[in-house]
Amino acid sequence: QVQLVESGGELVQAGGSVRLSCAASGRTFSSTHMGWFRQAPGKEREFVAAITWSGIRTYYADSVKGRFTISRDNAKNTLYLQMNHLKPEDTAVYYCAAALSGMSRAGEDFGYWGQGTQVTVSS
Repeated sequence: QVQLVESGGELVQAGGSVRLSCAASGRTFSSTHMGWFRQAPGKEREFVAAITWSGIRTYYADSVKGRFTISRDNAKNTLYLQMNHLKPEDTAVYYCAAALSGMSRAGEDFGYWGQGTQVTVSS
């Protein structure tokens, strides 16, 4: 079992930056692949970024590549998502998630989810 708590969501103007954090407890964080997903109103949940347990490899959705950076601090059991050059279409509830086993971009391969944090980008 793993518990995930996101924080850092806020209202920001287009072009601005936000840093999300996800504090993990329970299951060994340092050996777990992690990801960020988001869900906008009326839309399905979508993959944003993922990172291997070691932090060596990262993966991004095309829509955020070059603007968002996923990272982790295994000593602090914390996952991060640095979001720069934000656009109104980035408005969504952002969720961190822990993978069940291998690295994946599919939500169904992540078994543990946080409660989400709202990011709103105004134009």
